[in-house]
Amino acid sequence: MGGPNLEVFKFGIYLFVPVFALLHFGDPQWYHDNVLPYKDHLFPSADKTNKRLPTDQEAVRSELARIKADKLARKMERAREAEAEIPSAQTSRGWFRSWW
Repeated sequence: MGGPNLEVFKFGIYLFVPVFALLHFGDPQWYHDNVLPYKDHLFPSADKTNKRLPTDQEAVRSELARIKADKLARKMERAREAEAEIPSAQTSRGWFRSWW
């Protein structure tokens, strides 16, 4: 096998890698330069977060009904937009028929 020198080398690597990672990534300047600029991309802004959560069952149900109504309204709007686009799609002969 490798002998005692290899074991000492492996032990040194096992100790050095975590200590180096701790020193490098734990540096406040590295955090300030590499993490804080992306904070806005990772987390929503404070004005977009919901700070008042419903606490009773009736408030949860009313909030769920509001969310479902919003989703239904968006779905109906998309359906109306799709219906408006269908006549223009029917006038074309399709990509395969355009070859003939």
